[in-house]
Amino acid sequence: MKILISHPTLNANSKNLVIGLLKNKLLFKLYTSVAIFPSQFLYYLGDSQKFKDFKRRSLDKTWQRYTLSNSFFELGRLLASKLGLEFLVKHENGFFCIDNVYQKHDKWVSNALPKARKEGVNCVYAYEDGALKSFTKAKQLGILCIYDLPIGYWKSMRLLMHKEFEINPDWSNTLIGFNDSPEKLIKKDKELALADLIFVASSFTKKTLKEYSGSLAEIKVIPYGFPDVIRNKEYQLLQGRKLKILFVGGLSQRKGISYLFEAVKGLQDKVELTVVGHKAVSDCRVLNQALEQHHWIPSLSHNQVLDCMSKHDVFVFPSLFEGFGLVITEAMSQGVPVITTDRTAGPDLITDGVDGWIIPAGSSKALKKVLSRILETPEILEQFGLGAQNKARQRPWSVYGQEIVAEISLLKNL
Repeated sequence: MKILISHPTLNANSKNLVIGLLKNKLLFKLYTSVAIFPSQFLYYLGDSQKFKDFKRRSLDKTWQRYTLSNSFFELGRLLASKLGLEFLVKHENGFFCIDNVYQKHDKWVSNALPKARKEGVNCVYAYEDGALKSFTKAKQLGILCIYDLPIGYWKSMRLLMHKEFEINPDWSNTLIGFNDSPEKLIKKDKELALADLIFVASSFTKKTLKEYSGSLAEIKVIPYGFPDVIRNKEYQLLQGRKLKILFVGGLSQRKGISYLFEAVKGLQDKVELTVVGHKAVSDCRVLNQALEQHHWIPSLSHNQVLDCMSKHDVFVFPSLFEGFGLVITEAMSQGVPVITTDRTAGPDLITDGVDGWIIPAGSSKALKKVLSRILETPEILEQFGLGAQNKARQRPWSVYGQEIVAEISLLKNL
């Protein structure tokens, strides 16, 4: 089997899929937008503070012979964002918007498939919003289509989030995920319909696909891997100090932040809350007021986030709709126990009451109950934290790659 991977922007899960395919000699080519290798100009440009993001696009030298890139639109998007040219990256309409990046990439891959088919490709693996043209062409050529859905299905998101407009109207303007055009949503459904196999990273994401109106291919749940465990956390009993609580994520109601702020009300003399993340909007009055009462850090690098996590007692991620939630695995890898909801990958990763806590989404009461229990028996932080870190050791990113490859290999029997 020869597999073509299509991903415009690359992330941890797509990179580890590539690693798994390379180890098993199944990768034909990786098609992406920006691929930077050591010794290239863009690699050295990434040494400057202004263009440091380019270094994040650097790939292992051994990948170079397998990698094809078409970078114009993605480089344009990155530069326009750096220069503050918002009109160029405006949602769906900007010349260098992320939607255009994905569509141009998809068209490029689809045009390459006939030649790839002649060279032995029999499977294309693509991701949400960048698969329609590729899959349509693949079907014509008799190539299998594997679809990766990284976040919950859009219809389910709208059903669940619309309730927040009624329950928490003061927070409603932070719910910005409702501006996709009908045309874009139709394309999402068409991609799903063309897939021969669908991968999701959590049981919750699979559950959201029940709202899809047609029939779907088999859906496989393969949770992402954990970052490497490279340090042991030092646990200290509270003994006169406050419980250090951390949240990391976008500051929107989709992340359940109003419930977090509500849960710590009345506990200010016992807890210290740090919030790391960008505001979804700048003019949400209740969000701005809440941030003034706590420690807010707008942005940190990935390594700084991990360091910040290691210095806290408990990580809270009360998301109302999450395809996975990488911050969960990041916190657990640092030995920090996590409180999260049943609408994340938490139930796939955490044993409730053993190495973390799973609470109902949208319940500040349930969250406060867990925080109160920790305050009453703070010694459980070490017990749960060590359990979380042990869980992380058992599932490094390499396991994710291996499990994906094992499922793909079964396609030979289709």
